Amino acid sequence: MKSTALAAHPPRTPRMLVAAGALLGAILAVLLALAPAAVATTTPSPSPSPSPTQFQNTITGFLRNEGQPLSGVEIKVSGEGFEGTATSTQNGSWSIGVPTQGTYTLELDESTLPQGIKLAEGQENPRTVTFTGTSNVSSIFTFGRGIQIVQADFGQQLLNRLVAGLSFGLLLALAAVGLSLIFGTTGLTNFGHGEMVTLGAVAVFSLSAAGLPFWLAILLALAGSAAYGYIQDAGLWKPLRRRGTGLVPMMIVSIGLALAVRYVILLFFGGSTQQLPYAQSPDIQLGPISISPNNLWSLLISAIVIGAIGFVLLKTRLGKATRAVADNPALAAASGIDVDGVIRLVWVTGGLLAGLGGILWAYYRPGVNFEMGQQILLMMFAGVTLGGLGTIFGALVGSVIVGVFVELTTVFGLTADLKYVGALVIMIVVLLFRPQGILGRRERVG
Repeated sequence: MKSTALAAHPPRTPRMLVAAGALLGAILAVLLALAPAAVATTTPSPSPSPSPTQFQNTITGFLRNEGQPLSGVEIKVSGEGFEGTATSTQNGSWSIGVPTQGTYTLELDESTLPQGIKLAEGQENPRTVTFTGTSNVSSIFTFGRGIQIVQADFGQQLLNRLVAGLSFGLLLALAAVGLSLIFGTTGLTNFGHGEMVTLGAVAVFSLSAAGLPFWLAILLALAGSAAYGYIQDAGLWKPLRRRGTGLVPMMIVSIGLALAVRYVILLFFGGSTQQLPYAQSPDIQLGPISISPNNLWSLLISAIVIGAIGFVLLKTRLGKATRAVADNPALAAASGIDVDGVIRLVWVTGGLLAGLGGILWAYYRPGVNFEMGQQILLMMFAGVTLGGLGTIFGALVGSVIVGVFVELTTVFGLTADLKYVGALVIMIVVLLFRPQGILGRRERVG
């Protein structure tokens, strides 16, 4: 019987290889299209110093005043027996290649600033920059009023961190909802979801650096993120499902895909951290709350989009079909629901939400680099695990709790570098005492 089954359904390995090759080819094509813009923006204007490509180590940055790039500004660097200069380009970027990793003195020539533009109060110039095991160091100069540091009492700090945590939790939920939707409808634990987050932010930076209006760059980046979700499912995951591939092998494939995409982004985008337009903005005061405009916009956008997703899932036929597939795919198919179509739509929606979450994450951090999706992936898993794997509203609740918890840890003395460890602690505690999560349900395994 086994041989007869194999004869009736011969292995489709060639088709799988063609599909996988088409997927990787599409990814490379998109990144190659974006790469020239990104590379062009990080190459400085001709200057007395060697170009960054002559050295493996670089010092980079952006010069922007209230979102507007500052071009023609001279930056000088000296140290380790080396001296060099660079001039900021049209989009405000500058980069200086240095021969060795070490400690350098960086100075912005204020006489080359446009008339009426001054460094913000408290900005160190010249300043010292040090390489710490990486080949790139970023240094940001702030102009205008800069960031106002105000001493607040404990109550005000707690309130500000709660609001910041809510903003962070909602953007985390935005990215995690797609991860939870994919798990709920297919059972796949997708470790490549972090790179879907990265691609959204990288696409916005590359397109805006190429000269496109900022709003158009965001729209195209979101469309590209949705298309990437479609390509993934059509070229890789659907053929694997048809072959009856187990969930563990598919999870391993997702890990390999994540590594491949991450280092393709590194190859073309580089290892430096770049800033999106309008990333620098002073905090605004809303009564007793001090919040940056970017965090406020992130909170509002995330809340609106998540509310729209909740409405679609609860009140529309499409949402009911999605929940039916997540609950029982076989029964949904027997009821006349196009299961493959629903899963395809879930991948498109997941890619779109991950791209939007990546853009907001780049403003929250702030900065864009090739590892940003990997850095947020653990927190997304913590959020969906806490809320309940496969439950959409569980992902929302869990992500908000994780976001608020992470931000509140800084109020009680935990350093900023260690605050994300709290996400791991939450995930471990949940798996020990309530594996199904807050809104999840118990299921018999085996």
